[in-house]
Amino acid sequence: MTQDEKWMKNYHAVMAYMETNKRNLSKYDITVRSMYNWVKHQRKVINAGKMQGKRLDLFNEILDLSEEYRKVNQYV
Repeated sequence: MTQDEKWMKNYHAVMAYMETNKRNLSKYDITVRSMYNWVKHQRKVINAGKMQGKRLDLFNEILDLSEEYRKVNQYV
């Protein structure tokens, strides 16, 4: 599996979780901790200025959805 395939697999997993549960990932939920850490790492990559192109556009969709669910109770 290539790096792009792994990245897309993680992207789709995060989007599916957020759209299904209508909330952000929680660092306190062990079942989604790996996805939470992936999102956290991608934010660091963006802040370092190393993400570009299609990945940046797709990750911005996650950030937009994250902002939409920002005030939803994470401890449900």
